[in-house]
Amino acid sequence: MTERAAPSDQALAAAPDSALRATACIVLADGQVFYGKGFGAIGTAVAELCFNTAMTGYQEIMTDPSYAGQIVTFTFPHVGNVGVNIDDDETGEPVAAGMVVKWDPTEPSNWRATGDLPDWLARRGRIGVGGIDTRRLTRAIRLQGAPHVTIAHDPAGEFDLDALVASARAFPGLTGMDLAREVTCAQSYRWDEMRWAWPEGYRRREAAGRRVVAIDYGAKRNILRCLASAGCDVTVLPATATAADVLEHEPEGLFLSNGPGDPAATGVYAVPMIQEVLAKSDIPVFGICLGHQMLALALGARTIKMNHGHHGANHPVKEISTGKVEITSMNHGFTVDGQTLPEGVVETHISLFDGSNCGIATTDGRVFSVQHHPEASPGPQDSFYLFERFVASMR
Repeated sequence: MTERAAPSDQALAAAPDSALRATACIVLADGQVFYGKGFGAIGTAVAELCFNTAMTGYQEIMTDPSYAGQIVTFTFPHVGNVGVNIDDDETGEPVAAGMVVKWDPTEPSNWRATGDLPDWLARRGRIGVGGIDTRRLTRAIRLQGAPHVTIAHDPAGEFDLDALVASARAFPGLTGMDLAREVTCAQSYRWDEMRWAWPEGYRRREAAGRRVVAIDYGAKRNILRCLASAGCDVTVLPATATAADVLEHEPEGLFLSNGPGDPAATGVYAVPMIQEVLAKSDIPVFGICLGHQMLALALGARTIKMNHGHHGANHPVKEISTGKVEITSMNHGFTVDGQTLPEGVVETHISLFDGSNCGIATTDGRVFSVQHHPEASPGPQDSFYLFERFVASMR
């Protein structure tokens, strides 16, 4: 259901009876209003609205730091059916500002569940909106671009639509926004936990491995687990780490993590660090997602804002050198402009959805990166070999 929000009393007067009984709404900056049923936290949230096509992993998605500044519309209708558990958190708290779903969350039915989604959201201060025509909302996002929105949850169903529209219009957007500073770690730490495996769960790495410094622009835990499982002794540094901070650890490799926001804004401090490390050492460098974009900027390319981005666990990516197609997990609203790659840097992967850049490498192969998330969580594991390639390049 949609209505124009001008002014609020007229909009409510024109709304159908079902809308008057709604306990939540989504208000777009252009005045469209979607009414639904609220769950989770009570209040309002303002952010950019995107959609995610993954069929599993709503908890991992909500706790992915790359979703800072965004509200996620889930196109898959079954949300909440596996509950929540502490092992599936990709960071300490949910980072996405809220979630939008078609059906109300169902009761959990999974042996790993330790709680249900609405309670988990309420405790973490995140709003959920159900009962939404997510196909119509997704179509609006695809046609108009990722809109700025306000979501509101009020059990009494009382909404000041004028104020909600105004707050959506006042949202500055992600362009020019450095969000890596907000989600990065406060200080350095070591990481030795490996990927989940039956029946032990998460095991600790005990054998010595390659010394790797990982820059945390908003790193997911499972990315660090993949590095450990591939044979790395990982030291994580904050996003603002300098080249001196990195080289002090005498690393055999440098990893640049995923993260949120505008890469050009984060690049103000990240790009000089990467350039200095490349100039002063010959260690391999591997980046993913925002780390991929940081590396591209450091090598002389440019990044651009996408219309609605890539968010899902079913994105086909082609490796140009082999012709192999991988099904990948993606979450990004900016992309590297493949037309701006400088001499000595080649495009290694492309999206088969729209042809956008999904990977680069220097011609000597020492430095490489990909746009997708090779660790999945959620999603397929077709691209795990990239972690092994990174480790092999250190030998």
